[in-house]
Amino acid sequence: MAVNNYYFKARLFPTVLTSIPVIILYNKFVSILYHDKLEKIFSLLPSVTDIILSSAIIFLLVQVNRFLSKEIFQRLYFKDEKNMPTTNMLLKSNNELEISIKQKIEDKIKTKFGIDLLSITDESSDESRARKLITTVVSQIRNVLRDNTLLLQHNIEYGFFRNLIGGSFLAFVISIIIVILSYHTHDLTIRNLGWILTIVYFVPILCSKLIINRYGKYYAKILYEQFLTIT
Repeated sequence: MAVNNYYFKARLFPTVLTSIPVIILYNKFVSILYHDKLEKIFSLLPSVTDIILSSAIIFLLVQVNRFLSKEIFQRLYFKDEKNMPTTNMLLKSNNELEISIKQKIEDKIKTKFGIDLLSITDESSDESRARKLITTVVSQIRNVLRDNTLLLQHNIEYGFFRNLIGGSFLAFVISIIIVILSYHTHDLTIRNLGWILTIVYFVPILCSKLIINRYGKYYAKILYEQFLTIT
């Protein structure tokens, strides 16, 4: 896996921001309740240090958060790539792009890739085919623009918020678990902190549709704007 600018800003940073409940759960409950068992395990694995363990947990959370954000929230709002804003904007039935701009994009797609998008009549009779064709075109446009700095920045922004929402979902669940466990340990401080974290991480979930749609559309517009600038 390449550790690059996208990885740090769009995957690692959201994970760090949403890892607080996991850290509290481990330090305040797991490590105390299972201290003896954990001590025995770590005594058998002397090479496993706290830093290595923490890094492994963060790496695991990066993967889990990405999976949750793509398979739950992105799929919930866009279903699949054929329903992403990058696809929707090139449909003849979509009015988000001005007609003349859309025509310029289609002309450039024809010139660059030798692909004709469906006419409005063909699209109306077979929208699924139109979407599949646009999805193929979008993949080629992304490949052409893979070194475009401005597009990368918007891709990072979209990835950051999408993964933040996925991480917030897991953090929200763990925060509730912390609250429940705090009633058994009678730890009022941890209970109050658990409630605060529950509210904090519920906000991105509540606003998830607005966030994902908005940043998805930002990315799509920049994609086509930058596509029109290349020669």
